[in-house]
Amino acid sequence: MAETLAVIGGGVVGLNVALALQHEGFAVTIYDRDEATGAAHRGASHRNAGGFAFSDIFPLASPGIMARAPGWLLDPLGPLAIRPGHALALVPWLWRFWRATRPERYRAGVAAQTALMTHSQAALERQLQVIGGRELISAQGQLQVYEGAASFAASSAEWDLRREHGVAFDLLDSPEQIADIQPGLSPRFTHAGFTDGWINTIDPARWMAHLRAAFLRAGGEIAAAGVQAVKPGEADIILETTQGEHRGDRAVITAGAWSHRLTAGLGDRLPLETERGYNTTLPPGAFDLRTQLTFSEHGFVVSRIGEGLRVGGAVELGGLELAPNFRRSKALLQRAKRFMPALKTDGGAQWMGFRPTLPDSLPVIDHASATDRIVYAFGHGHLGLTQAAGTAEIVADLMLGRDPGLLMAPFRTARFG
Repeated sequence: MAETLAVIGGGVVGLNVALALQHEGFAVTIYDRDEATGAAHRGASHRNAGGFAFSDIFPLASPGIMARAPGWLLDPLGPLAIRPGHALALVPWLWRFWRATRPERYRAGVAAQTALMTHSQAALERQLQVIGGRELISAQGQLQVYEGAASFAASSAEWDLRREHGVAFDLLDSPEQIADIQPGLSPRFTHAGFTDGWINTIDPARWMAHLRAAFLRAGGEIAAAGVQAVKPGEADIILETTQGEHRGDRAVITAGAWSHRLTAGLGDRLPLETERGYNTTLPPGAFDLRTQLTFSEHGFVVSRIGEGLRVGGAVELGGLELAPNFRRSKALLQRAKRFMPALKTDGGAQWMGFRPTLPDSLPVIDHASATDRIVYAFGHGHLGLTQAAGTAEIVADLMLGRDPGLLMAPFRTARFG
């Protein structure tokens, strides 16, 4: 009889982990608190920008960001904001974030992120070969634009690091070159970097539906139950859920921004926060978008979603309880209109979601300290879609005692002391 395994959390990481462990012969049940409330298709896994950002190897905690942050924080609708109602609770996390900006830690973070990205890109290809879905993947490329030579020069260290780590790109130094790839941008954007190998899913919600269907087709189960606590039994795992007590042989915690509430009961208190992301999805005909656009200095992207497009991004550190501030969605849309004058902004649907993030921008992928029968996989920030397939393979290796093939120390719980 197959060992039973509970995956706690039904987002993109949870679904990928469930598929990988199913493939290893486990009888897998996903426990998803959103399934019971009808919110399962409104989370970040379904409503993100759709980019597989394998070239996005830079931690948010970068040298110099603390010098720029005060200017951003003065603008409550800017690229980085802290909600006043959450500021005091955020102090310990910010202290760890500041420590992660030290040059040696940043370089180590880039190396770890690059290794996980390389592994995840190969894992996605392996996944496509097993469950299909290539029709849901589009090679749009990504255009990262800058206002003026000084702004572009300030980004040169990042482009040098990309080159050092094997990321292919072309650098552009005129509005005319930019227009050859994406017409219709304001001439204020004079320089850009184009990552031709960048891919997107044509719609994150459709990609999630594809993963879910593959999991169910292979005999998986999804329980509409929130898990309130996880405890190791003598020879099993005990789940306390909103639908009563459940038992299984093993468990993986992939509960996104809520994961630390479960790990604390297992003796692992982890500094998990949430990047609250905002976006607006516009209907078909809003703009002739030919590639994903990244407005680096303004902290947002524009990408194709189905026949429409999505304008979103930025970082709001505001915890899980405060109400959304949809003025942020509106502000992003207004900026996009200035930068893309022909953009039609009517008829959009606003959204806010939680992106689980740790101070060094790297996820936790590790055994629980209480038992090897529980594995953690969360804290991917805005890279959950990108790193899900690779994370799932690593989780399967950890669960079965295999070597994942990359240095795991940067992803251990112990890095937080």
